[in-house]
Amino acid sequence: MATPSHADLRRWRKHLAAERAEASVYRDLAKRRTGEEREILLALADAEGRHEQHWLELLGDQVGKPRRDARTAVLGFLARRFGSVFVLALAQRAESRSPYETDADATETMAADERIHEEVVRALAARGRQRLSGTFRAAVFGANDGLVSNLALVLGVSASGIDTRIVLLTGIAGLLAGALSMGAGEFVSVRSQRELLDATRPNSSGSESLAALDVNANELALVYRARGMSADEAEEHASEIISGRLQMPQPGLGDEHESVGSALGAAVSSFCFFASGAIIPVLPYLFGAQGITAVIIAAVLVGIALLATGSVVGLLSGTSPLKRALRQLAIGFGAAGATYLLGLLFGVSA
Repeated sequence: MATPSHADLRRWRKHLAAERAEASVYRDLAKRRTGEEREILLALADAEGRHEQHWLELLGDQVGKPRRDARTAVLGFLARRFGSVFVLALAQRAESRSPYETDADATETMAADERIHEEVVRALAARGRQRLSGTFRAAVFGANDGLVSNLALVLGVSASGIDTRIVLLTGIAGLLAGALSMGAGEFVSVRSQRELLDATRPNSSGSESLAALDVNANELALVYRARGMSADEAEEHASEIISGRLQMPQPGLGDEHESVGSALGAAVSSFCFFASGAIIPVLPYLFGAQGITAVIIAAVLVGIALLATGSVVGLLSGTSPLKRALRQLAIGFGAAGATYLLGLLFGVSA
């Protein structure tokens, strides 16, 4: 083997540091998990250990002191402090950016491992996303609605040229009205969705009727035909259940309710996050700013908040946080800009 260049050594050390850090992340996450998830995370750590060994063999006695990988170091810190779906989402994104596809010194097996690791982490993160999707959805929608709607309201009213105190009163009224409306709407929406799911669950009395069924008529088959089986499949499945070869499945809430979340949790989350978002454009007026100065400060503060919420959504969804942040910013400023122009028009006409 040819003597490696300084560039090769730096690259190998970088890969070595990344593998060590990723293995540490998975071990830290495993400490906060039990059962199957813990075993999966430890298996991922072992796989990263095999990759680490590859770079150690290439480096030989020139291992030196590999520099820390900043990205995976942050992941490790978050894993130790939180151990949540947030960390898994970041790990998924880290696995998707593996350089092994184009690195001639990485084996095809290592590149394939990283692709599989991305899917494994995606599946683990999906469990957490499903558990928090109901409340998280309400929180994100609430915060963004509060930011955008109250910024648009405040800027539109301010642009018309009315007194600053009225602008402040309008912003506070918009905050309370919007937060109450969002909370009530989320409660009704989630409660209704849960009730619909309850209505579609099989009735537990069905299994109690098995002993009294007419075996020749086998009306149980109609249940399975109604659920989408063909006539022959339904007849065979029903016969097996009646004869005792199969157990009739017992109804349960299952994952449907878990993904929807609780009505009260969604309502409280939506109320609080709407209020926290809606207060931001009001802050300059609360602290005495007036005119165009207050407008600029409000826009800057809301812009920062929109970038932050967009980034969080991007991270948790495993996509680019920058793209999601810029999308949130464009939508928010577009709505606020339109109402500001309308306020100017009304102010001129008045």
